[in-house]
Amino acid sequence: MTFPSFTLLAQSILAGIFTGAVYGLLGLGLSLSWGMLRQINLAHFALAFLGAYLTYQFATYGGLDPLLTLLVIVPPFFLAGIAVHWVLTRFQVTPLNSLLVTFGLTIIIEAVLQWIWTADYRRLESSYAEHKFQIQGVYLPLPELITLGLSGGIALAIWLALTRTDLGKAIRAAAHDGPIAAAFGINQRALALVLSGVNAALAGIAGVCIALSYTLAPSQIYSWIGVVFACVMLGGLGRPFGPLLAGCIIGISEAITMAVTAPSWAPLVSFSLLIIVLLLRPGRV
Repeated sequence: MTFPSFTLLAQSILAGIFTGAVYGLLGLGLSLSWGMLRQINLAHFALAFLGAYLTYQFATYGGLDPLLTLLVIVPPFFLAGIAVHWVLTRFQVTPLNSLLVTFGLTIIIEAVLQWIWTADYRRLESSYAEHKFQIQGVYLPLPELITLGLSGGIALAIWLALTRTDLGKAIRAAAHDGPIAAAFGINQRALALVLSGVNAALAGIAGVCIALSYTLAPSQIYSWIGVVFACVMLGGLGRPFGPLLAGCIIGISEAITMAVTAPSWAPLVSFSLLIIVLLLRPGRV
């Protein structure tokens, strides 16, 4: 084991922050769904990759700017989130069964992705990838900076909405004590539908960021599940900044591990941190 140079270490830390921003953006919708709606929505990951493939399609063959695909992707994803939540509540699906149902939906979406785009790897070639900023020998790619800005900005916007607006306070009240909230005239069903739509829209935004920075393959859906779940549980359920902070911690830890030892050790980091936190603070989630 050799200790990396300062430049390599700084680049690794930045890479970990950028990776953590993707983890955090993916985990934000899952955290809100799990913490406030009591639904463990595994289809969140499949929706993110569907958004990534749609971004690839619109940008590569439609000539649309990758960021402008948000205008095309976010509205239908919002409606899809509402539809999924309506089905789950209509049939009174329990939190455990929601995990199973949405896992089945994930498999269906993966099959659709393979049917349309095949199992071959796809890479979005955009003008953003050509731009890199250099500071003291450390490179900051523009796609990763966009992802970091979107992740931090959206987390801040969600936090402000939940803490400073009447709608957000009503959502938190309904999540904390539904019967009492209903007694004060809060429409839990309508709020839950809106929140589900927002969560699905967040998955679409995360998909755009994934398409900007990563190579796509349908089977990669499952490679993100474990580490994002770790971010959500480490960051706390229903906390907008939690997944982002936990994601950055895990991303930096993985990047430093790869720089100091070997890449094969990186996946052990997130789950080791998760086990330690759950052992020391079992009531965290």
